[in-house]
Amino acid sequence: MKKQNKSLVQILLPFGHFFFALASAVLGAIIVSWPLLLFFTFIEKSYQTVNLTIGQVMANYNQLLWYLVWPWEKKLLMTNLPTSASAASHFAEVKNLFILCEIVFLLGLALGCYFKQKKESIKLNQTWALLLMILPIVVLPFALTNFDSFFRAFHTLIFHNSNWLFDPETDPVINVLTEGFFAACFAVGGVIYELYFARFLLDK
Repeated sequence: MKKQNKSLVQILLPFGHFFFALASAVLGAIIVSWPLLLFFTFIEKSYQTVNLTIGQVMANYNQLLWYLVWPWEKKLLMTNLPTSASAASHFAEVKNLFILCEIVFLLGLALGCYFKQKKESIKLNQTWALLLMILPIVVLPFALTNFDSFFRAFHTLIFHNSNWLFDPETDPVINVLTEGFFAACFAVGGVIYELYFARFLLDK
């Protein structure tokens, strides 16, 4: 690789690792969300609030997840849980973000394989790894002490409308997607993100 190209790669490297770690954290949280929802549905008995069985709740969540992660699924339809127009609009926005994460993740894997084949190092130095690890830790006290406020602030920052504020009467799915469930998903994503950069600190 030419010296100029190597310099460009080194400049872009921290950004590439950051976005790949972020995408990995989101996708990891999505995968783990299924058993997490099963756990919280059982423990919190949230299935009773929507008059469904645990199996029905999970079947509806499967339909929601499939819509959110599969690019060619254009319409959201949950068999037992109706969805208002505003909620459908919000889920469409979430879908776009999830698809973007999938693209970033796959692109990151492809670039990683490419540089490995070329025997070019894309290892992140420990200073950058530490700095990128610290980023989410800044908001950790806020998230731990008042997750509801953190959750609202997060959505206000990411989504420029109020469609994410669900009415349980028109969108009963929010009764099973509880605060505890979302907090656990965020925690899983945070752990994945931190572990991604921790490995660079552990490398000698």
